[in-house]
Amino acid sequence: MNLPSGVTSHTAQTKRLRMRYIESGAADGVPVVMIHGNLSTGRFFEHLMPGAPDGYRIIAPDMRAFGDTERKPMDATRGLRDWADDTAGLLETLGITRPPHLVGWSTGGAAIANYAEDRPVASLTFIDPVSPYGFGGTKLDGTPCFSDFAGTGGGTGNPEFIKRIADHDTSDESPFSPRNVINSSYWAAEHREPKERADMLLEEVLKSETGEDGNPGDSTASPNWPGMAPGTRGVLNALSPRYCNWSGIVDIEPKPPILWTHGTADIVVADGSAWEMGTLGKLGYVPGWPGEEVFPPQPMVTQIRNVLEQYRKKGGRVGMEMFEGSGHGPVFDAAERWSNVFFKFLASVEVPAAV
Repeated sequence: MNLPSGVTSHTAQTKRLRMRYIESGAADGVPVVMIHGNLSTGRFFEHLMPGAPDGYRIIAPDMRAFGDTERKPMDATRGLRDWADDTAGLLETLGITRPPHLVGWSTGGAAIANYAEDRPVASLTFIDPVSPYGFGGTKLDGTPCFSDFAGTGGGTGNPEFIKRIADHDTSDESPFSPRNVINSSYWAAEHREPKERADMLLEEVLKSETGEDGNPGDSTASPNWPGMAPGTRGVLNALSPRYCNWSGIVDIEPKPPILWTHGTADIVVADGSAWEMGTLGKLGYVPGWPGEEVFPPQPMVTQIRNVLEQYRKKGGRVGMEMFEGSGHGPVFDAAERWSNVFFKFLASVEVPAAV
């Protein structure tokens, strides 16, 4: 494995599953755990590690259903708590007892929020996180468009894209080829990673588990548009608002400092996401859309902002940094600026003692 200088790869057998993780920094450094998103791995963070200030131990695991971590089913009815518990199990195995700084990108944002709802943390950094009310099918205040959460979950995955992952497609022949989806959705449209790194990241995505226990998960029939509702297994169901809801973070005590970073050109987590059924229906890509009053495009960014403003009003410290022109991952298309913002934030946080 060709890793950046100072970055090493390891495997740990925890009480829950065997996990691959990469890390950098001293073993006694302040723990910083970076949780990747859907269709990615811990290696998506490796480029940030060599530039980290001294004193931090940065750990980036492959989460359940992704990368080189052991394949085990994902219980979608727990939202992202399988990921939160897996992270806690890894830290326990590594002998880390002090509350960690947690970073969550996209899907990982829900996982770190779930972790913080159940355990002490030093801080939370959200990178273009999934909405506090899950992905798809909710109105501004989190109210579901349909009581069975139709239009969200495993049935909303694009079958051609999933098949191309399963077939290990490295081509750029189709808009649904994983290579093209990465370039169109993970960062700004004009951004490209260096070829060697782009090929590596593609290979990491192609390790993703597909099917009912991975992507997209199972689904159930629904009388409501567009004809399917969430199942109980796999990643997209874990992201459904039926199970994924981290708005309760506003009530945790004590409140860890929060940093929210977001690309203004993000098409995945947006007020009108190109991946969400309300938007796709409004644009005519999914027939039978029942209209704005019934199933509007989900205002994801506004939902995030509103919940974090509530967190602030209840006494929490929140920093918000919008990255103009960045896509779903400012850690890629604005890596230097993002790192500066992030490590300045960490330096401002008082490090809690071990528990």
